[in-house]
Amino acid sequence: MPVPVILAGRTVRLEPLAAYHAEALAQAGAEDRTTYAFTPVPHGLEAARDYVARALADQAAGRSLPFATVSTADGRVVGSTRFLELDYWQGPLVWPPAPGIPFGDPATAVPDAAEIGNTWLSPRAQGTGINTEAKLLMLRHAFEVWGVQRISMRADARNQRSRTAIERLGATCEGVRRAHSRGLDGVVRSTAFYSILDEEWPAVRDIIELRIAAATSPSAPDRAINQECLRHGGGTGQLIPA
Repeated sequence: MPVPVILAGRTVRLEPLAAYHAEALAQAGAEDRTTYAFTPVPHGLEAARDYVARALADQAAGRSLPFATVSTADGRVVGSTRFLELDYWQGPLVWPPAPGIPFGDPATAVPDAAEIGNTWLSPRAQGTGINTEAKLLMLRHAFEVWGVQRISMRADARNQRSRTAIERLGATCEGVRRAHSRGLDGVVRSTAFYSILDEEWPAVRDIIELRIAAATSPSAPDRAINQECLRHGGGTGQLIPA
């Protein structure tokens, strides 16, 4: 299974999520909850402890690799993110496939595909460049250390602003799965799916690095939302800005 690792950049440090992060996560999640319409964010200390416990249980089962998101400017925990949906394609070919089962020694196995998700930031960290650099660190680790073939991301189809943020990274929209699951608001939601492939990573990396370099330029162009994904759903919702 993937080994917990610290991913450090200029504005952000991603630390392996641990029980001692619960209090700081509770404080980050309590600042202003108006932007959390579509993303599960713990509310209160007990909820934060439960959030961490569930994440660590998933990690122990080999299903995810969660992080606490830390601002390097002041050392404050400002949110969380994780790798999830870890999949392994090595070893003998079997049918039907058994996703999430590594071949060989689980202690040294790394995934061939994964998803980045469960990402949220406190309001004070939104719009600071932390999210963009955190994505760069995670994508670089996945493609250049693990050697994955694919990274996926998803968003509630109604959450147009978060979908825009994903596309600004250079991810490709694969379409919308209609009536995919139940949303946090209890409404059956459709889900927009995105991906970045191994052969696309160098170009995507350039896009993200240019966005980081141009973060202070008000004239930096935005990448338009893929029209295929706009056919289903709309509206506005939670955004984790660059």
